[in-house]
Amino acid sequence: MKFNLSNQSYWKFLKKYNFGALKSTLFISSLFYFWIYFFYNIDQISFKINLEQNGINLFLSFSFCVLSIYLNAYAWKYIVKWFGKKFKSNNLVSFYVLTNILKYVPGGIWHFVERFNFIKKISNPQIALYSTLIEPYFMLSGSFLLASLGLIFSPLYFFLIFPLIFLNRKLIYFTLKRLGSLKGKVFEVLRLHNLNDQFEERINIISFFPTRALLLEIGFVLSKFIGFYFCLNTFYPSNSLDIIYLLVIFSLSWSLGLVVPTAPGGVGVFESCLLFLVGRNIPQYEILVSLIYFRIISTLADLLLSFPFLIRKIFKKI
Repeated sequence: MKFNLSNQSYWKFLKKYNFGALKSTLFISSLFYFWIYFFYNIDQISFKINLEQNGINLFLSFSFCVLSIYLNAYAWKYIVKWFGKKFKSNNLVSFYVLTNILKYVPGGIWHFVERFNFIKKISNPQIALYSTLIEPYFMLSGSFLLASLGLIFSPLYFFLIFPLIFLNRKLIYFTLKRLGSLKGKVFEVLRLHNLNDQFEERINIISFFPTRALLLEIGFVLSKFIGFYFCLNTFYPSNSLDIIYLLVIFSLSWSLGLVVPTAPGGVGVFESCLLFLVGRNIPQYEILVSLIYFRIISTLADLLLSFPFLIRKIFKKI
């Protein structure tokens, strides 16, 4: 399978254009919007909770955040398998979970770097790079598919199904070859060159559509949502908002947090988008506290599962 493009002007433009300023602007604007909401409602905000009454909600929120991490890890395993690399053990899942905390490190690429190096040792650079880089697109597709449930509210949500069109063998081959011609930050950090050489021989996608990986990514976002819903129910037990509508808002907000890589773990962007989309449907101070608790709980889940990795890094055993 060979792809030759006579017109390379579009790709040259992408190579030269710097999106850093735009990403930073979005990140700073999101944080500013969130803090405006926070200080405007600071007199009404209370972080006190009754553990006897609400402890079970927080525990369930934490449990679903942990579950989401493992679902995401299994999804990556099946992405790697989809590219033609077979595994007999769950070492890939364990390593993914252990390195998940690195997404909070400034730069936003170090979890990719660790996973690339891990796959490269047991496979080849092509599978290592492309299976790592394409994973966020799987997450985005799964999140958009959940958000497309908003079709019952507006026909415009139908367009959120479109990213699924690109998750097929032919378009993935094309997209990844074009991606390999772009020299982004990840490529510079990994010092990779000429990855298009022997592309078809080293990447052997085993099926037309990655059904299992996509379903796991949908489960990942859905588990995140359930974790958030338990937090919301802790501080807003009289929540009368349509759960489908809330899922749509959550999925869209989480997607925007994902595509703004300046924000470590989507922090600030996700919260600001959800605040904006929810509007006045939920009291501002209650949604603010719920978002803060959910961010703390989801980060603690990452930290807890990544703790062995951090310890080994400190003692330079890996």
